[in-house]
Amino acid sequence: MTYLVTGATGFIGGRLARRLLAAGHRVHALARHPEAAAPLEAGGARVFRGDLTRPETLRPAMDGVDGVFHVAAWYAVGVPATAAEPTNVQGTRNVLETALALGVPKVVYTSTVAVFGDTRGRMVDESYFYDGRKLGWASEYDRTKWIAHYEVARPLAKAGLPLVTVLPGLVYGPGDHSPVADLLRDLLRNRTLLLPAGTVYCWSHVDDVAAAHQLAMEKGQPGEDYIVAGEPHPLVAAARRIRTMAGSRSRIVGLPNPAVRAMGLLARPFDRWLPPRYTSEGLRAAATSYTGSSAKARRELGYDPRPLDTGMPPTLEALRNAHTPTR
Repeated sequence: MTYLVTGATGFIGGRLARRLLAAGHRVHALARHPEAAAPLEAGGARVFRGDLTRPETLRPAMDGVDGVFHVAAWYAVGVPATAAEPTNVQGTRNVLETALALGVPKVVYTSTVAVFGDTRGRMVDESYFYDGRKLGWASEYDRTKWIAHYEVARPLAKAGLPLVTVLPGLVYGPGDHSPVADLLRDLLRNRTLLLPAGTVYCWSHVDDVAAAHQLAMEKGQPGEDYIVAGEPHPLVAAARRIRTMAGSRSRIVGLPNPAVRAMGLLARPFDRWLPPRYTSEGLRAAATSYTGSSAKARRELGYDPRPLDTGMPPTLEALRNAHTPTR
């Protein structure tokens, strides 16, 4: 089979592309900067120069494929978000509309449990709906992914696109460059961590999320959503658990979530001078829980995510090795 992977130079998309190649599939990798995809090309992928915001560049990579994995997205918190809407909303529209026009047999789209807003630790399922238009969002990432999910992907599925949507939780693993990796590095450096005590995440290892994408392509029913999150852990409890795994001496202090949100309001006038995690958006997002049940994906796709105790030690080891000076 031949598959197009958008975001193949990214964290999840890169793992997915390598997984597909290892399984014997042909992979088309879309990249704004083809040189960044050189390792994939060396592994057998065919690299196409393209940009999600320029639909005319998508057709060469998509023409004749058996399926499309639309993984690419803009993700950041607490920084200027000028690229969020063009990438997450219009870019998704461009990819999915092109797939519909070309008659691609199946498309898997990477959404996020962030479309459910602040779940406050409840294990919601795919039927849950958070009305972001009325209630607001914690970040520009959340807002633009919500719009892409409900106002782009779902209408196109109803229009005939054979679309399967997967919704990962918090994704971690070797090669991560997100705020999660920053937290792990702080633990390895024995730094004091001030964390929102009420925040809960579903911790998903990147290899399990990549596997879930492939399962969604092979077994997912068009028109269906599948939460592919891992097991839920409160952030403070998870950090303390990881501290033990790492042999860290970090001090971990839990702050009430309302206090973190209040700090975010106070921080707003100073956003331009603050590190991303301490901006108003960074603090507001930190005080938000993102959780969902993967029961449907386990039942219908065979999704089987590893526990944190299994996935985290190799992740910590990879971070240690990445910062070990070479002679």
